Amino acid sequence: RDFLPRGSGIVTRRPLVLQLITAKTEYAEFLHCKGRKFTDFDEVRQEIEVETDRITGVNKGISSIPINLRIYSPHVLSLTLIDLPGITKVPVGDQPPDIEQQIREMIMQFIARENCLILAVTPANTDLANSDALKLAKEVDPQGLRTIGVITKLDLMDEGTDAREILENKLLPLRRGYIGVVNRSQKDIDGKKDIKAALLAERKFFLSHPAYRHMADRMGTPYLQKVLNQQLTNHIRDTLPAFRSKLQSQLLSIEHEVEVYKNFRPEDPTRKTKALLQMVQQFSVDFEKRIEGSGDQVDTLELSGGAKINRIFHERFPFELVKMEFNEKELRREISYAIKNIHGIRQVLLCLFTPDMAFEAIVKKQIVKLKGPCLKSVDLVMQELINTVKKCTKKLATYPRLCEETERIVANHIREREEKTKDQVLLLIDIQVSYINTNHEDFIGFANAQQRSSQVNKSAVGNQVIRKGWLTINNIGIMKGGSKEYWFVLTAESLSWYKDDEEKEKKYMLPLDNLKVRDVEKSFMSSKHIFALFNTEQRNVYKDYRFLELACDSQEEVDSWKASLLRAGVYPDKSSTENDENGQADNFSMDPQLERQVETIRNLVDSYMSIINKCIRDLIPKTIMHLMINNVKEFINAELLAHLYSSEDQNTLMEESAEQAQRRDEMLRMYQALKEALAIIGDISTSTVSTPAPPPVDDSWLQQPRRSPPASPSYQKRPTLNNPPTRPLSGRGPAPAIPSPGPQSGAPPVPFRPGPLPPFPSGGEALGGPPQVPSRPTRAPPSIPR
Repeated sequence: RDFLPRGSGIVTRRPLVLQLITAKTEYAEFLHCKGRKFTDFDEVRQEIEVETDRITGVNKGISSIPINLRIYSPHVLSLTLIDLPGITKVPVGDQPPDIEQQIREMIMQFIARENCLILAVTPANTDLANSDALKLAKEVDPQGLRTIGVITKLDLMDEGTDAREILENKLLPLRRGYIGVVNRSQKDIDGKKDIKAALLAERKFFLSHPAYRHMADRMGTPYLQKVLNQQLTNHIRDTLPAFRSKLQSQLLSIEHEVEVYKNFRPEDPTRKTKALLQMVQQFSVDFEKRIEGSGDQVDTLELSGGAKINRIFHERFPFELVKMEFNEKELRREISYAIKNIHGIRQVLLCLFTPDMAFEAIVKKQIVKLKGPCLKSVDLVMQELINTVKKCTKKLATYPRLCEETERIVANHIREREEKTKDQVLLLIDIQVSYINTNHEDFIGFANAQQRSSQVNKSAVGNQVIRKGWLTINNIGIMKGGSKEYWFVLTAESLSWYKDDEEKEKKYMLPLDNLKVRDVEKSFMSSKHIFALFNTEQRNVYKDYRFLELACDSQEEVDSWKASLLRAGVYPDKSSTENDENGQADNFSMDPQLERQVETIRNLVDSYMSIINKCIRDLIPKTIMHLMINNVKEFINAELLAHLYSSEDQNTLMEESAEQAQRRDEMLRMYQALKEALAIIGDISTSTVSTPAPPPVDDSWLQQPRRSPPASPSYQKRPTLNNPPTRPLSGRGPAPAIPSPGPQSGAPPVPFRPGPLPPFPSGGEALGGPPQVPSRPTRAPPSIPR
């Protein structure tokens, strides 16, 4: 068939992957024209030209994107060929300046693969020693096991020259030898010469040419087909063990998913009902596992689900409470105002007693402030629940409507529960405000308040380790080493850091007395999140530094460290804004009696708020757990299915996505293809007879240039046939041993010659090589054997 474009200059400008497949009928198919069968091969040629121009343009541009063409025919051997561009040295048209390098890289992409045989095509009327094809093949196939040489245009050689010694693999040898072919000339193509006629003409040429007649059965296109098919079969057999292992691993990887698809019956009326029940049940199980924790489907990248909610309850929420609670300067000012306002004009009685009304007013105000952190914790938990629902609904993506409806119904229920939970949380705060229980067993009372120190007791007892982890000290100057990461250990009394987590080389130990923590604005150039420790008495914290800036990779880590420092008694600093009214802070006189009363009420407030905080820290997580989390789990288990049935028609709900249907078909096709491939491999490995690889030859000529090549080094002029030809041996090692009377080294076993020849002269034996053509007058052409 004549369907590959021909012409002058560079014609093949995109790789053409040509798959020949044995079939009963003959037609062609392009990958980019799926479903269209070409029976007219002139149309195939036109489609190749059009598709080439579509990507590369019409002005000689190139592209590495291949054209895939399959040809089904009873007249072909199953084989895949890749037609690659020839190397162009000088750019023309729209070709880039580095056209040679681009084509070289394109060719290397294909021939570098181990499962590829290289057909190195060289015209007979050029210098074989400078063949680009053979040099590229040598780079990727140094052993020569994948390279087959093809010599074309044997009919166009100068008169009196031939390529006999090349084709006999004596001169410039290759491990797998050379095969000569004679294709149609441009004149033949223009004259529409038939391919079959061209093959007959090729056969006639080899049988009638005096230099090639003795090897005519090892020359020509049909023999090249057989050799390629045999070599490809051998190569496939050699690569079978690794290929079989790869196929088996692929089969195992998709077997579990295919098991679900194999039972798919689109005509089954109960299929959608079963699928809906399974999906809802799976969603319920996944949601519960993510909230309660489970060994499977563990997220290793970030905290999520129950773990994230746990952190909200026990780190984020307590930290938010303390941030609201401790604002010492503002609190003392409020107490002093309250005392003065309660006494009013009767300031003369100021020294006689401490008013309990001031205590109640301050405590109630402090309790109301707790509403913010409590409501914030509800919002955080609600957001995490919705995120968990979104992650769980990813498994429902097979049915888009079901996925959307499930997410909508559950998210709406979560928001309903959020409102009820917030109402309950506010009710708890209002309950605490409604009655100040000064008879609580943990309340210190007025008598003890006057004797109590204003120092805040640390919540951690003893020198127990509270936290360990990596932190970066951020504010050390470049001259002193710059920012560096250390292993930090936080205890109830100190913060120490070490060179590494083995804790052998301690760098410093910082006592926690009088320390507070504050946020530091993230710098423009840094991806780190920073917080700082400082001394409330304006002393240096570390060496010459007033602040110790510590950096983490994420804001979550910063919050977690702050919560740990809080447990150790290091509270966040809340710098009070200066009052805009000048002199307002001095509107009252802090005489000793007033100061004593402020201190007393301050201690009372501190004692009572610690009771409230303890109660709130315990009740809020329980309230959220009961009214939101457990309720949502029960809703999913008991009511979600009913809501889905009532929301939409079941057929609409269980409509499969086009992507999923396509994926299912592809997976089933892949599964069948893998099974068929393994079965075929099993047949090949038991029924195919392979030929052994030929012995190595001296191909050093491909690595170093010949010193003095003649005008046509590949071919030797033979002035007479009476004398045996000689060949230059300089620059090459001894010629490889050529078995006789069998075929040349490196060629597959085939009949020696088509018919009997006259006896060989003794001169051929003296050479130790294959027998030579007997001497005869040059003017008398040999007869063609029958």
